[in-house]
Amino acid sequence: MAVASVSTITAASPVGWQDALERGLARARRTLRNITGLRVLEEKARVEDGRITEYLVTLQVIFVLEDGGGEG
Repeated sequence: MAVASVSTITAASPVGWQDALERGLARARRTLRNITGLRVLEEKARVEDGRITEYLVTLQVIFVLEDGGGEG
């Protein structure tokens, strides 16, 4: 039986929300294994002098926990 967990992260990009999402996934992949899905919770942008300077996404990364083999 598989058990999944969810980690919530926020990622930023000066380019756009898609780039921020891809940066967030790339970062999550460095420490999480068995990623099976993403859920975008929020998209925001920082604005300075009437221009968007940074795109931010908050997302949930869903991943399956590995079997530790110790409990049965």
